[in-house]
Amino acid sequence: MSETIKNAVQDRLSQIAGPDGVGDLVSLKLVSEIFVSDGRVAFSISVPAERAKELEPLREAAETAVLGVAGVEKAMVALTAERVSGGEAAAPAKPQTASAPRRNSAPTERSDGKPGVPGIKHIIAVASGKGGVGKSTTTANLALGLKANGLKVGVMDADIYGPSIPRLFNVSGRPEHVSGRVIKPMEGHGLKIMSMGFLVEEDTPMIWRGPMVISALTQMLREVDWGELDVLVVDMPPGTGDAQLTMAQQVPLAGAVIVSTPQDLALIDARKGLNMFRRVEVPVLGIVENMSYFLCPDCGSRHDIFGHGGARSEAERLDVPFLGEVPLDMAIRETSDSGNPVVVSDPDGAHAAIYRDIAAKVYETIDAPAGADVKAAPKIVFD
Repeated sequence: MSETIKNAVQDRLSQIAGPDGVGDLVSLKLVSEIFVSDGRVAFSISVPAERAKELEPLREAAETAVLGVAGVEKAMVALTAERVSGGEAAAPAKPQTASAPRRNSAPTERSDGKPGVPGIKHIIAVASGKGGVGKSTTTANLALGLKANGLKVGVMDADIYGPSIPRLFNVSGRPEHVSGRVIKPMEGHGLKIMSMGFLVEEDTPMIWRGPMVISALTQMLREVDWGELDVLVVDMPPGTGDAQLTMAQQVPLAGAVIVSTPQDLALIDARKGLNMFRRVEVPVLGIVENMSYFLCPDCGSRHDIFGHGGARSEAERLDVPFLGEVPLDMAIRETSDSGNPVVVSDPDGAHAAIYRDIAAKVYETIDAPAGADVKAAPKIVFD
């Protein structure tokens, strides 16, 4: 079925004239690999970077043509920069997407030039310099901690290549269309959630280049009816690539939370992620030391499997807040795998209290009036 749709899409695109009315998009080899999954089609069109705005009607024509193919429910089309002589890429064109969702309030223009998202008060990113440090688990429990503290919260999964949020919240299915291109987010444990994992099958690889990723992120942020939220928590992909830079440079982030494990190798990469946000003038809200220590369930003794205190020392060295230590514990892993993170499965437990404390520190920082002297949130001590 997917191959049939792909061939039909290619046939439709071969009927669209090229940028100067000569040839067609297919014969001119301007169309990237066409991605088809469950009624969704995605591809990019290569154009000169300086003509991206002028050729927006070309993108719209291609999108309209593809939506006319039987079996196609949604089309994601982006303009990308063509290659110039010498094999070097021209400066990438900004992805062209449809206008933001039509709602009662228009996006507000911030002092930093980044348009806000209607209804969303604060957007924070949860990031790490490398994978495997528990960033998505931290995102889920941080978001639930914010909700437990009385806030309206949403979660956006920006990890296009490896979305984990659907499983962490035990949510599946397809988002409903509200109107036009605007879709309704899914819901899990009282949070509004959006992820590429809802749009493609779990085992489908996302073989996309940077411009397609950027276009997908933009649409998930601005073509979703988020409603009124105090905080939107964004689960960032690991590293410092296109997705991270797009979110940092184009999205009005209130700040970033860096997740790391205690050992030196993880801290080296965490430092890179932290410095990236600093360079694009996004406040670093602090560092979380995940898998900080292990308490043996049989004997009760403590083991510092990955070392201990490295993230705290790094936070002090870099003069950023240290948000807290999260232990390496079977309960956190098991509840995350089951789609019932520990903050909701054991809300009165010690682990949930740690995440709520981290959430309180984060929100107190981002919601403080400009220039206010923010005091640290009260520490929770367990005997």
